[in-house]
Amino acid sequence: MDEKRFEEIRNSVIGSKRQRCGIGTYQEKTLHAVLKDYYAPDKDMQEIPVDGYVADIYTGEEIIEIQTGNFNKMRSKLERFLPKYPVTIVYPVPRIKYLLWIDEESGECSKPRKSTVKGSVYRAFYELYKIKQFLPDPNLRLCFPLLEVEEYRLLNGWSRDKKKGSCRYDRIPTAFLDEVRFERIEDYVQLIPYELAEPFTVKDFARAIGERKEIASNVLHILNYLQIVTRCGKSGNAYLYEVKEIG
Repeated sequence: MDEKRFEEIRNSVIGSKRQRCGIGTYQEKTLHAVLKDYYAPDKDMQEIPVDGYVADIYTGEEIIEIQTGNFNKMRSKLERFLPKYPVTIVYPVPRIKYLLWIDEESGECSKPRKSTVKGSVYRAFYELYKIKQFLPDPNLRLCFPLLEVEEYRLLNGWSRDKKKGSCRYDRIPTAFLDEVRFERIEDYVQLIPYELAEPFTVKDFARAIGERKEIASNVLHILNYLQIVTRCGKSGNAYLYEVKEIG
């Protein structure tokens, strides 16, 4: 993690986008562009045709895909790439988020307001579920940069204040806080808090990681699929889990 280089790339990308008539108006969104330049500073490695698809980054040995949206779009690429290349999916997690609202009519933008919701790697499992069948592949690696982000949204929603159902306009990273990587299956163990007593239920796990029960359930479903945890009984109607010995 190189915070100084990240800041330089961020400023460069934002500067070039402003020259193209405003942040977010260029086809490639700011967050995606910044991460692509950060993970592949050599632009000759970017947007490379590989086996009928265009890879965000191809180093000559490894493919890196910057995924800021729906993972459903990754399936066909993974089917083509994984048998031949190591593939790293970079999925940014807005650890800290500031919301800014844009009035479409006047063009005015509100002052940034800090969101009460903190992002976490656990919340990414909603997307990981969509590529579950590829997760055991030894050629697949995951990288989660934890960022501070400014999110610009249009006031075009259906609610009275036009915020509910609104469209996201752009996301601009303001700081690189940390990075979580899964290079091999065993790395998923880091998602289980050390102090969590076994056996545990989904509710116990949710409390330990500080997330909603639905999110905890998604995570445990994947961890069970990857054989990081295993079901070992029930407590009433709730499944009990324990960490499986690896190796």
